[in-house]
Amino acid sequence: MTLLSHRISGRVFTELATGGGGSEAAAELCAVQRVRNRLLVRGVVEEARTAGHPHAGVAADAYGLLADLEERAAGAVDTVLRYPAAGAWAWRTYRSLAEKGDGAPERLGLLAAAAAIRAGVACEMRLPAAEGTLMIPSLGEATLPAGPGGMTDVSVRPDGTGAELVAGGSVVRVDPSADGPGWRVLHRLPVAPGFAPVIDDLDPYRWSSDDDLEPRLTTDRRRIWRSRLDEAWHLLAAHHQVVAEEVSSMISVLTPIKAPTRGHNSATGQETFGTVALSDPPSGVRLAETLAHETQHAKLTALLDVIGLTLPDDGWRGYAPWRPDPRPVSGLLQGAYAFLGVAAFWDRQHGFEQDDGAVRAQTEFVRWREGAYAVTGTLLGSGRLTERGEEFVTGMRRTLESLLARPVDPTATEQARQEAAAHREAWVRRNPEWVRRGA
Repeated sequence: MTLLSHRISGRVFTELATGGGGSEAAAELCAVQRVRNRLLVRGVVEEARTAGHPHAGVAADAYGLLADLEERAAGAVDTVLRYPAAGAWAWRTYRSLAEKGDGAPERLGLLAAAAAIRAGVACEMRLPAAEGTLMIPSLGEATLPAGPGGMTDVSVRPDGTGAELVAGGSVVRVDPSADGPGWRVLHRLPVAPGFAPVIDDLDPYRWSSDDDLEPRLTTDRRRIWRSRLDEAWHLLAAHHQVVAEEVSSMISVLTPIKAPTRGHNSATGQETFGTVALSDPPSGVRLAETLAHETQHAKLTALLDVIGLTLPDDGWRGYAPWRPDPRPVSGLLQGAYAFLGVAAFWDRQHGFEQDDGAVRAQTEFVRWREGAYAVTGTLLGSGRLTERGEEFVTGMRRTLESLLARPVDPTATEQARQEAAAHREAWVRRNPEWVRRGA
């Protein structure tokens, strides 16, 4: 396969430092992640061979098939290689092979199968079928008989809109749009042209922690997610155009995770670029805020893959107004960048809210603009940023200074400061050792 190179332009770096970026920044960051995934896939093949892994040959054959497919249908290969769970598999497998000599390189065949189905190309391959299931990344899960050692010989027979998978006398039809006998599809939520995220509630590599995962969504829950996403998207497209550009360009997967005892849960991960993991969204506006928040994390995580902004962790920890625990410099930077985005979201949104909702929106705006601003000061005074990191955080601080100048209802300001003070008091009680250290 073609191995690419990419860098972040100076203009995009400057735009990202303001907290924005838009479609141009999203395109450059996505290109970085595509390069990363290709390098990881190539690394899996090489490390499996070096380690003498029993499935090194299977991985090499799959890589060769991907290379052949790329010459005929580059878009199909690219779609699979940039799928978040495929990137997570490559990341974990490469590290495991490099560090311990083990892992699951044979799963590269499943990526090749996904690309072949998307490309409409017939082929024969050996695939891992642990417990009789084959997870085809970006498409769904097939049930086929497993052969010796959990591997099975599979024929892929395209049929125009999908494909048949034939193994051991069994046939399963891969339908990209619906469940069928022996087949569970990954459902899409098409909410706008160019934005149809997948709900990934099947792939074993869809998230970093199995303990957090929710089981497959029921039809009724999926309908609620679709409704909330429709509401969120219309709100973003109408009032938060730059965020909408970034979300539609960068977020391709939503993964259901468990809700906390109170409230809502969401996260992004370094392994799964393009995924937002979240619990059931409580409303359209809260989902829009979540997407704004998590896209900030995704942008910064992708940037950090090519530009170091913080020095190595030396054990120092500081206070974050949004966390119960002391945070390292890297964590403070991630949080400040995300909540800069949240503050900017509520700055734009509060004028469209009514009555108590408008006061609550302004309260959120005040709390997070002041919290993020305070943390940028902590970061700049820490001595633990690189030169580029200082440049980046200085850009963030300028944006927050402009947000601090916005007039806000005094009731909302008082409420926000009471909430911030309560958080700090609880943090001090919880972390007396770090208080003594000056955090």
